[in-house]
Amino acid sequence: MFKDLNETWDLDVIFPGGSGSSEFSAYLDSLESDIASLSGEQASREGDAAGDVSKWVAKLEKIQDLSRRLRHAGAFISCLTAQDVNDKGARILSGRVRQLQAAFNSVMTMVDKEILEMSDSEWASLLEEENLKPVAFNLNERRERAKLLLPPEQETLANELSVDGYHGWSDLYDLVTGKMTITIEEKGKPVTLSPGQASNRMSSPDPAFRAHVMSRWEQAWAEQAELCALALNRLAGFRLALYKKRGWSSVLDEPLEYNRMSRKTLDVMWDTINENKGRLVAYMRRKQKVLGLESLGWQDLGAPVGNAASKMSYDEAAEFIVDQFARVSPAMAALATRAFKERWIEAEDRPGKRMGGFCTSFPESKTSRIFVTFSGTLGNVATLAHELGHAFHQSVMNDLPPLAQQYAMNVAETASTLSEMIVADASVKYAKSPAERLMLIDDKLNRAVSLLMNIQCRFLFETRFYEERKKGMVSVQRLNELMVEAQKEAFADSLGLYHPHFWASKLHFYNTRVPFYNFPYTFGFLFSAGVYAEALSGRGGFEDKYRNLLRDTGRMRVEDLAASHLGVDLTKKDFWQSAIDTVLSDLDEYLRITE
Repeated sequence: MFKDLNETWDLDVIFPGGSGSSEFSAYLDSLESDIASLSGEQASREGDAAGDVSKWVAKLEKIQDLSRRLRHAGAFISCLTAQDVNDKGARILSGRVRQLQAAFNSVMTMVDKEILEMSDSEWASLLEEENLKPVAFNLNERRERAKLLLPPEQETLANELSVDGYHGWSDLYDLVTGKMTITIEEKGKPVTLSPGQASNRMSSPDPAFRAHVMSRWEQAWAEQAELCALALNRLAGFRLALYKKRGWSSVLDEPLEYNRMSRKTLDVMWDTINENKGRLVAYMRRKQKVLGLESLGWQDLGAPVGNAASKMSYDEAAEFIVDQFARVSPAMAALATRAFKERWIEAEDRPGKRMGGFCTSFPESKTSRIFVTFSGTLGNVATLAHELGHAFHQSVMNDLPPLAQQYAMNVAETASTLSEMIVADASVKYAKSPAERLMLIDDKLNRAVSLLMNIQCRFLFETRFYEERKKGMVSVQRLNELMVEAQKEAFADSLGLYHPHFWASKLHFYNTRVPFYNFPYTFGFLFSAGVYAEALSGRGGFEDKYRNLLRDTGRMRVEDLAASHLGVDLTKKDFWQSAIDTVLSDLDEYLRITE
């Protein structure tokens, strides 16, 4: 099906000319003009009448149109800055888009004020309008959230200052780490790599080489630690100052509300994971013995087990993913096929690219773009499947109003992680040999360690760092200590070598768009296990059920979503234990065949 696929994405079909695109420049000019126009209307309170439903409908249509176009512009910028960290034009454009987003947010602050001034009866009457019923949940949510904010003038000021302050520190981190290089010795010769390329090298079957790469990796991040610490401290300080002014007592208030999730659900999830740590440790102890190591280090977690072929070409990975998707959902397979053939994916393994992977969507063209650095490892294949899951999620929501498409990260990670599960589970089932089966089971269990333990260490670190940051700047040494403490707790003291500078190397800590970008991964991993159980139940109609669940992710709180579509209570341990049993279902076989 796939032969000689192009490993770079096609952005010219969106806006030709990259950062020098005249079409994109004109697009931004139009956006700027329309945001200014809406701002002027709000300032004069033109059309302000609580009972004038028609004017409110017209206003919300403008708001949703601007929101869609801003997403489109932001997606293009994220692609430009990721594909070439040295693209100075893209960085300048990124600043302009941030300014436009800030201007739009200021308009929305004025809209929030109008919303709050309406009486409950006026508000209820407004939401009875037929054109607003599809976004009633989102409008109610916005009204409730507005009650938790500062007076509009203060929120507007904070929003405008955040462009060059709060978000500026994130931009600095991206610039510094984007220019980083790591030199290693490979096959007797020095090789200079980007951080993304170096990270892929830690999937080598050679333990000495993995240890060498890890040593150089730690050294490289130690050299940048002061700059990273400055950025992390400053953006955290901005966030904490704003929380204090708003009267928010916990640093988790914003991420929990953003993810439409209760603290009880989060606590029950972590408690259930902690109760199952022994099973994860048993897997890691056995892997250590299988690899013939005296102890398992951070760099060994993703090491391949056995001598089965553990590399795939890009064409082979595409074929493999599409085949596995097709076993569960023809629509997912069709979307993935389109993504590969229409060059939605930037996969080329080259220096100068940003770290990590992501999927971003272009609402104007109803397409997506996926960013990875593909070197053929099983982890790379899993990442491709993961990001294609995001693209599928967006595809089933494209016909909904923009307000109803605003789903949070925890449910966004559900679709992506389910895609990983489908590929991983099917690949084990259809393994060509016992050696390959062992390797694939190990990869599945390693993914469970990553999502249940690695992510937990990020959550523990970030929670504790923010508590210390309330008292003042946190030093590099203390950041290292906090990180190692979090890793030891999350991994139940099962590793012989930890990663002190993980706080510097993990870009999620510097994401100013999504607060606490950690626990949504674990939630998505386990929630998707519940969805996957439905896929395997044999009851039929899974694809329609799955699409309906995804379509509701932008207009329900997660507890309601789970109750409505899965019939489960996320505040009870039963669901989480069942999900953990599902993701560790291969553990007994792994322990038996490696005895």
